[in-house]
Amino acid sequence: MNGAKHWTVTIDIDERDPQTRAEATLERSGPVGTITGEGLARCSPTDGAIPQIGDEVAAARALSDLAHKLLEAASEDIQTSTHRPAHLWA
Repeated sequence: MNGAKHWTVTIDIDERDPQTRAEATLERSGPVGTITGEGLARCSPTDGAIPQIGDEVAAARALSDLAHKLLEAASEDIQTSTHRPAHLWA
């Protein structure tokens, strides 16, 4: 278990007025694979058109979704190895 590991998160953003969609993908080293989170943002018709804000909101939501999925994966791994419930959300 010792040694450095390298995980990479890539965020892809797709803007289609009035909606922005972001996908945050975590690439983990080894056989554990990838986890992907998704986030959406919508521009209200009464808001000014500032695409950067939609990008930021959608990316933040995608990262939040990714974080929750990563915690779920860790919880499942703990339960599999200990055969007891894991509670990682405090």
